[in-house]
Amino acid sequence: MLILNTGGTFNKRYNPLNGELEVPFDNWAIEDILENVNFGYNLAGIVYKDSLDMQTSDRKMIADIILHSKEDTFIIVHGTDTMHITAEFLDEIFDNKKIILTGAMKPYELQKSEASLNLGIALGYARAEIKNGVYICMSGFIENWKKINKNRDIGKFELVR
Repeated sequence: MLILNTGGTFNKRYNPLNGELEVPFDNWAIEDILENVNFGYNLAGIVYKDSLDMQTSDRKMIADIILHSKEDTFIIVHGTDTMHITAEFLDEIFDNKKIILTGAMKPYELQKSEASLNLGIALGYARAEIKNGVYICMSGFIENWKKINKNRDIGKFELVR
């Protein structure tokens, strides 16, 4: 299993010098959550951006990493605003991999439970015998990316009806 960190709100931390939330160039939030995980995984930080700043070139880089990896299962920690765009992009390329995108609506530094829950569910699902495909794991749900959407009005993900 390969966990790819692209940044997003999940990873944001408060910068007391300028009073802003920033995406740091590290994997601290994920490493802190996974400190007591007792199975093998690989972790790579690759983009470190708010998802609103992600470009097609960033998505191509993610796809290239997946394409050249010996792994068949991937968890991508991603910002929630454009998670569905990356999911659709990857779905058009891969039908032989298990790819799970997850993130958080609030930074791990400010509220540990949501990010921990989402990553934990994604990890458990990834370790199960799931079909190849692209999934989103948010707000207690994990579904094919086409069946889950971010509801901006309530600040949560929900199943598409």
